[in-house]
Amino acid sequence: MVGTMVLVLMGCGVAVSLGCDPVDNIPAVVGTAMAFGLSVVAMAYTIGGVSGCHINPAITLGVWLSGRMETKEAGMYMVFQVIGALIGSALLWLLTGNTDIEGTGANDLQQGVTVVGGLLAEVIFTCVFVLVVLGATSKTNGATNNFAGLAIGLSLVLVHLVCIRYTGTSVNPARSIGPALFQGGTALANLWIFIVGPFLGAAIAAGIWKMIDCDGK
Repeated sequence: MVGTMVLVLMGCGVAVSLGCDPVDNIPAVVGTAMAFGLSVVAMAYTIGGVSGCHINPAITLGVWLSGRMETKEAGMYMVFQVIGALIGSALLWLLTGNTDIEGTGANDLQQGVTVVGGLLAEVIFTCVFVLVVLGATSKTNGATNNFAGLAIGLSLVLVHLVCIRYTGTSVNPARSIGPALFQGGTALANLWIFIVGPFLGAAIAAGIWKMIDCDGK
């Protein structure tokens, strides 16, 4: 819950503060991508030893499908990830409500992007991201596990740099649910894309990892 709150507050907060626009404000896109990645790195080394620092229902689904956690545990992770996202969004909404800054950093289809295009982007890039998570945290990686947080955070930066132009980049249902509930409008109407897409991408990633993990762990 705490980790997801920080991710949403910092990541979406930077997007709002910098005025992230993938067409007219490219520096803000880079800054937003860095903010999400750095948030993951920071939380990975803060709470990773406590919970594994999933802070993303898609990651939790991938880990569960890979047989690394129990069903009840996975369900509770997802519930509290959403709660954390709601808290982070509420804090951001409170801040922007007392300024002339608008928005909560909610995901939505970007200019010229169709529903199919947005859904495909979320499936593809969530798959890549979750695959990195499963591989970086695998026991077969031995000593490199110490750098898993850094690898995962940097991969999230990369995913954002590519995907922001399509959907603002979710690859995380909780990250999308919180801001959309506060922002409303098309962000809320299109919210299903940012739930279905990441979950489908995570499931595909889990399947790919099972095929390439030699030890089946």
